[in-house]
Amino acid sequence: MIPPAHAPAFLAAHGWGDAQILPLAGDASFRRYFRVVDGDRQAVLMDAPPPHEDPRPFIAVAEYLCDQGLNAPTIIARDLDRGLLLIEDFGNVRLRETVDEKLHTEADYYAGLTDLLVHLHAQPAMDGLPVHGLEQWLDEVMLFSDWYCPALDIDVDRDAFRAAWEQVLAPVEADGLPRVTVLRDFHAENIMLVEGRDGIAHYGLLDFQDALVGHPAYDLASVLEDARRDVSPAVETAMLARYQSVTGRNIEAAYWALAAQRNTRILGVFVRLWKRDNKPHYRGFQPRMWGLLERDLAHPALVPVRQWFDANVPASKRAEAWK
Repeated sequence: MIPPAHAPAFLAAHGWGDAQILPLAGDASFRRYFRVVDGDRQAVLMDAPPPHEDPRPFIAVAEYLCDQGLNAPTIIARDLDRGLLLIEDFGNVRLRETVDEKLHTEADYYAGLTDLLVHLHAQPAMDGLPVHGLEQWLDEVMLFSDWYCPALDIDVDRDAFRAAWEQVLAPVEADGLPRVTVLRDFHAENIMLVEGRDGIAHYGLLDFQDALVGHPAYDLASVLEDARRDVSPAVETAMLARYQSVTGRNIEAAYWALAAQRNTRILGVFVRLWKRDNKPHYRGFQPRMWGLLERDLAHPALVPVRQWFDANVPASKRAEAWK
């Protein structure tokens, strides 16, 4: 990755003129990240190039999260016209690798993440965020019928697909639970472990610019049914119980419905990234996504959707197609 041509001038204007700019990461969007090193200090340069990206949502959500006592990166400098942000560097210790190397820590770390969500959901939802409700959930699952199915030459009944999902998700929409700030991409590769901070502040949050106001079960499903690492079923069960016990909210049916919705959407998104954006490595996640979705579909609340999948998507077009 090559830094944008205007990055050195931006850094110099904010006191980082002698810093090295080192590649750090890219993601599924147009955003790129670089580590900026100047002697003993370092920061992260986010390149969110307009018109494809807008750093303003990231700034707004970061400031909201910090105001709620959570650990989002401090904004050091900004050039909104050119889509550049200089932000706090949380270091190199990421939750995903930490837990994978020491599996005996998994339950403790995920208990902390569950407590983080309990804390976030006890705060007023952030003003001005888009709503994530029934219509949005239905539109999102159509990515499966519109991208996944054509890629595998599956001819499906789109109207019946949407109708089955509406039957499953309408009760979730109407369950009366308070709506909360949903980070949406809350999973082990977007969470850093920040040295010198304890409790929920130990978790450094990243990639939250697409935050929404939605159902409290969504982010729990996101982190426990992770597209990028296998969370043990025992930990998933324990954390769902932990959340419900602490909050007094019964989210059991909503959890499985929204987990299935999310996993179905991701199956479509990963094919779109492959076909439209020339990012074929996302195919490697498909077997895990199918494994998660098959577990979700076994729940009694998912019967209408499970029946649609059984009638429209043969086993040979599911996980086996990606091995």
